[in-house]
Amino acid sequence: MNQAREPNTTLLEQLRGLLGERFTTSSGVREHHGKDESYHPYAPPDAVAFPNSTDEVRELVDICRRHRTPMIPFGAGTSLEGHVLAVRGGVCVDLSQMNRIVQVREADLDATVQAGVTRKQLNEHIRHSGLMFPIDPGADATLGGMASTRASGTNAVRYGTMRENVLSLTVVMADGRVIKTSRRSRKSAAGYDLTRLFVGAEGTLGIITEVTVRLYAIPEAVSAAVCSFSDIGNAVSTVIQTLQSGIPIARSEALCATTMRALNAYNKTRYREQPTLFLEFHGSHSSVEEQARLVQEIAREHGGMDFEWATRAEDRTRLWNARHQAYFACLQLRSGTRSVSTDVCVPISRLAECIVETSRDIGKASMPIPLFGHVGDGNFHCVILVRPGNEEDLAEAKTFNERLVDRALDMEGTCTGEHGIGLGKIGSLQKELGEAVELMRDIKRAFDPENLMNPGKVVVMQDLGSWS
Repeated sequence: MNQAREPNTTLLEQLRGLLGERFTTSSGVREHHGKDESYHPYAPPDAVAFPNSTDEVRELVDICRRHRTPMIPFGAGTSLEGHVLAVRGGVCVDLSQMNRIVQVREADLDATVQAGVTRKQLNEHIRHSGLMFPIDPGADATLGGMASTRASGTNAVRYGTMRENVLSLTVVMADGRVIKTSRRSRKSAAGYDLTRLFVGAEGTLGIITEVTVRLYAIPEAVSAAVCSFSDIGNAVSTVIQTLQSGIPIARSEALCATTMRALNAYNKTRYREQPTLFLEFHGSHSSVEEQARLVQEIAREHGGMDFEWATRAEDRTRLWNARHQAYFACLQLRSGTRSVSTDVCVPISRLAECIVETSRDIGKASMPIPLFGHVGDGNFHCVILVRPGNEEDLAEAKTFNERLVDRALDMEGTCTGEHGIGLGKIGSLQKELGEAVELMRDIKRAFDPENLMNPGKVVVMQDLGSWS
């Protein structure tokens, strides 16, 4: 619940003096910034600020700190666990106008961008150079938001997540200091790894204003394929055997029959409405051909049917656009519903078992629960479709989610592979890491002693300040 107090007039005047028309208390703008893609109740901030430089963020932080006012960093608003909700009121810091690509260094295969640059914007900017930024969570998220939530996506099996692809960050701390977490070298043994500390901190330790990321050469050849199976277990087993065989697949997505039905209805496609793999191979022409042949043989051993190939760029784009529309397509399966989206990640040797057990659970549910995910790294998602305001639906969804998390933890997995903790999985984090969560609280106290940076997310800080 939003616990906002009456906005401080002096605070508002000072922020308006700093940002002019780029600061607003408009109810419409506040409402827009008080919601994300999660099921959590809307929680609008008291005001919204649109800085366009690190210096402006630093001055904004100084003003809010003097008035002990919470700050909530905001990127594209596509988070799924309530990350951007102003549950303690305060000022939403919308970084979307910080969208300048600072420098691309083609020889070093890296780029520095402001936090509001989106992944599609960066890739369009560097397309002429033969380079790409491969992290693809589906939504056209900002790089700052992707770093803050440790985003992943369809390419993670080959290129890793944001954790592996962020070289350095510029961060404005809660006390107004501006720090650079590291230099641009590909490795370093210099002190604590501050970059990794802020990647995934969800804006609770500071506000990221610039990101330096790795770039990669666009592969010489790319081929994509779709293959259906009689059951989801065989689909996942195909991916597991592929990885264990050392075949360097680039993307591997598994989608259940319910998800395929939703995709066909939403995109007017004609895929088999059975458990399906979407696959992609990167490399030289000969290596891609060999990878595809080997995976096709493994799929046949597991009952794979109808390998359909997409080698033209427009066909591959159509395929992956369909996959990226899965979330929105699934929302149409039950009219007027909201999604309780959840994800877990387990060691790949336990993935088929985890998905099969989860599918049995889905079969007992009273509402549709599509399942899909980036199975190449052990991660999958469930979209639980609940009717707004229906307490029975929400209770069932929460129970399902709790069983899913417990199942993943029993298999030495994690409660979230890429969505993050936000509001929704604070209890799950405690289950997963136990006493380590108290160490996280110690870090939060050291970095943000008054609990002003995105309070109420990741760890509960009951002893910090009036905004706790």
